[in-house]
Amino acid sequence: MKTIIDGAVSINKEYTQIINGKEIDLPCPKMPHQRAITQLLYVLYDHLKTHQLGTLCRIPYDVIFKENFNVLQPDLFFVSKERENILQEAVHSMPKLVIEVVSPEMHYIDTVVKKDIYESYGVPECWLVLPEKIGIEIYALVNGR
Repeated sequence: MKTIIDGAVSINKEYTQIINGKEIDLPCPKMPHQRAITQLLYVLYDHLKTHQLGTLCRIPYDVIFKENFNVLQPDLFFVSKERENILQEAVHSMPKLVIEVVSPEMHYIDTVVKKDIYESYGVPECWLVLPEKIGIEIYALVNGR
């Protein structure tokens, strides 16, 4: 988010990602994006809590794959109970599941660039939520790909 203070533009670093070494400012999520995150958060949180499976986190929360090169903020991500110790000020390891809600202005970054990064670092599962199409694409690593 950019704010104007005394005529100068300031960027809210909470919503900045570093993707392949480039700093990217996230656009403000529109209503379909917000609804999708909220609905998933409620459904998944209830299931995870009931079965004591682990922790669900939401944006803004840095997942650092490589310092100053790939610091991403998935819309939601899950860390299993056995690995909850990785949840610090930022996560310096891979979550078990990342969820990206795809908006038109971030479509290429979410569905190609970030998905490829998650795969290359070995994130076991990635969901791409497509609110405009009312669908979810689920990708799971098989033999490291």
